[in-house]
Amino acid sequence: MNTLSFRTQHANEKIVKREWLLIDATGQPLGRLATKVASLLIGKHKPYFTTHFDCGDHVIVINAEKVRLTGKKMTDKELVTYTGYPGGKRITSPKELLVRKPTYLVEEAIRGMLPKTKLGRAMFSKLHVFAGEKHNHTAQTPRELK
Repeated sequence: MNTLSFRTQHANEKIVKREWLLIDATGQPLGRLATKVASLLIGKHKPYFTTHFDCGDHVIVINAEKVRLTGKKMTDKELVTYTGYPGGKRITSPKELLVRKPTYLVEEAIRGMLPKTKLGRAMFSKLHVFAGEKHNHTAQTPRELK
């Protein structure tokens, strides 16, 4: 019996094939969208997924300002940021944030679901979020996901 054929093959640059995926966020709940995108960025949908290597795809999210929050979260939820200065705590609602920075809400929801390491930052750099229909990655011919 040849035991060499049963060795586990770990992902590396030669094995990993990165794709460009396009997701439309219109009317989708924020949390469900974020979990799907985070899973694609990490690469869990691939058969050669390896935890210590970045084998995820590039993901383009369009219509980020049309994302949906269930219940009264749009007005009642509080998003807290801190400037780093004494008394620099800032509290805003998602409704105000969508007006000021339409892509921030989606980006932060996805960032929170990625690893908090160098590897997670590399995965996050493959995320491209746009407020409207148009994006500047048409040359990559992204495949649309439903």
